[in-house]
Amino acid sequence: MAGALRALCYRAAARAARFIALIPTPALIIQTAFLGDVVLTTPLLAALAQRHGPVDVITTPAAAPLLESHPAVRRVIPYDKKGKSHGFTGLLALAHRLRAERYPVAYLPHRSLRSAVLALLARIPTRVGFHDGWPLFYTEVRRRPAEGHEIDRILALAESPAFTGRAPRHATPTLETTIADRGTADGFLREHGIAEPFAVLAPGSIWGSKRWPYYPALAAALAERMPVVAIGSRDDAGLGTEIVRALEAVGRSGSRAVSACGQLSLQESVALIARAAILVTNDSAPLHFASAVGTPIVAVFGPTIPEFGFGPRGPHDRVVEVDGLPCRPCSHHGPPACPLGHHLCMKSLRVEDVLQAIEETGALRRRD
Repeated sequence: MAGALRALCYRAAARAARFIALIPTPALIIQTAFLGDVVLTTPLLAALAQRHGPVDVITTPAAAPLLESHPAVRRVIPYDKKGKSHGFTGLLALAHRLRAERYPVAYLPHRSLRSAVLALLARIPTRVGFHDGWPLFYTEVRRRPAEGHEIDRILALAESPAFTGRAPRHATPTLETTIADRGTADGFLREHGIAEPFAVLAPGSIWGSKRWPYYPALAAALAERMPVVAIGSRDDAGLGTEIVRALEAVGRSGSRAVSACGQLSLQESVALIARAAILVTNDSAPLHFASAVGTPIVAVFGPTIPEFGFGPRGPHDRVVEVDGLPCRPCSHHGPPACPLGHHLCMKSLRVEDVLQAIEETGALRRRD
């Protein structure tokens, strides 16, 4: 009896193993750049999911929650390249883990040496990267367009003669929030008495020269028309407090502003932006969050320019920037501080300029 049962178990295990072997291993995408870059990669994820089915993604621990609920993603693998997995030992450990998964193909939109070496050490047989990355480590090389929006440049990685589908043009990023994310965002708004429509201001940036200095004055002017919510990380808490105090200083009766900086997770912030009538932001990650949920954007550009490929592209979006400044742009990312000390690319942009751009989006007319 025991022998018959054991044989039955062996046969069941063999059938299960054969079934599992029939399930194709998904494609792997390695994207460990900044948050905004990860969001701009979501159209590529969707295009590759068309080809391979839901994909696995390696990204930073900060960006991982943004992709965990994305319909094109099967699994997110966090890679703490600046923390506990720092250095070659951490890289080798992750490569060993990936090798066990037997991924057939890896796509590398992030043109970093670390990503290229990781895919090589993981023994992934097909490695697709851009010509201006590390082509010696790739098995297939795609031309990365020099012009156009970054979304379209990244999407070029999906194009090949074997791909029967078409990567969408003028694509927009997508993010999915959970019921819990939306519930927390709604609870925050109720707790602070913020009713729709409201404006969201994102005054922060990891690059100091990208920060427009007049958000408090903008909040004081904008709050005459609708409530204002400041968003950002814990590092932006001081900027959020300045916005709230700007309204307190003028004693505006009936106006309301609140800071959510450091109070909400990334996903909860995305859910809050999705509820907003307008987002005003620097050239930073919240710009791409708003693009992903369809909220109109006014983007303030200073040391960088939209022509770099990271501007908003929605029909109602607007960019505010100064023209004719010979020192602009001064770098691809924007330095920590103005190299010339005057910061005219930002200080020349008036509150009235931004208010006019907000008016042009139609957000204030929807209030009236």
